[in-house]
Amino acid sequence: MQFSELGLSAELLRAIGEQGYTTPTPVQQQAIPHILAGRDLEALAQTGTGKTAAFVLPILQRLTNPLIGQTGSPLQKVTHTAPRVLVLVPTRELAAQVLESVRVYGAHTGLRSLAVFGGVGINPQIQTLRRGIDILVATPGRLLDHLGQRTVDLSKVQTLVLDEADRMFDMGFIRDIRRIIEKLPKVRQNLMFSATFAAEVRELAHAVLKDPAMVEVARRNAPAELVSHSVIKVDQDQKRDLLLHLFAAHGWHQVLVFCRTKHGSDALARKLEQSGVRTAALHGNKSQNARTRALADFKAGKLAALVATDIAARGLDIV
Repeated sequence: MQFSELGLSAELLRAIGEQGYTTPTPVQQQAIPHILAGRDLEALAQTGTGKTAAFVLPILQRLTNPLIGQTGSPLQKVTHTAPRVLVLVPTRELAAQVLESVRVYGAHTGLRSLAVFGGVGINPQIQTLRRGIDILVATPGRLLDHLGQRTVDLSKVQTLVLDEADRMFDMGFIRDIRRIIEKLPKVRQNLMFSATFAAEVRELAHAVLKDPAMVEVARRNAPAELVSHSVIKVDQDQKRDLLLHLFAAHGWHQVLVFCRTKHGSDALARKLEQSGVRTAALHGNKSQNARTRALADFKAGKLAALVATDIAARGLDIV
């Protein structure tokens, strides 16, 4: 199957082609028709399966060309400046990445979008919200800040996306999510994407989704199939030396290293840097500018290693 067979508009196909894509991934093949039809969706999809485009593309379609490739009710064009689509994500980095996908695939649509998250000034976000947007990508905490200051209006939201739903549970966002949902119109389309469907995620799905279509492109709770796995058993005090040996022996570059704690991430990053491995740490205690710069340098190949807590465990697209 090709993207051209999914009933997407010429504007979207042009943007897809500009990114060098012609063939949709399995989650895109399965999810896009359901979303175009206006159905709620429950999707089990791991990081790296192309799930962001699986919801971004049909949402852009329904906002700009409501009569192409769909049978459900279109997303109505309204004169209000309030967003018609809300995408909730667990981390700032993922919010920025989803926004980038919206802007890349929506380059020829004229739609307006914004990501709101903490760690940066709120005033520029307020100014953009006042000018009006169509798609809002947000982390729960900063969105609640805007709701508390009455700087965002969610009364016109017609589609809600919960991305990395299980990760938001892990990070303790469930109460925030429920508070946000209370501010949304009762009648709307709901899309939930999750790498696992633990009991808590299933409970939220039952509360939010209405007769959802089901998409499952990975075995439940299975490891990523495109990643090879190996384990080296080593004493705690030898871990850092072993890691340095592996960098030297294999000529590694662009290596993502996970640590359990923020302190451990900083300590390991210093150790690698002192040994000549260009490294940065990424965790919640870093300023947003430092986090953005570290991730950008890692993507650009300027860093050999990025030492991170599980803040980087989901959704980041690093080529």
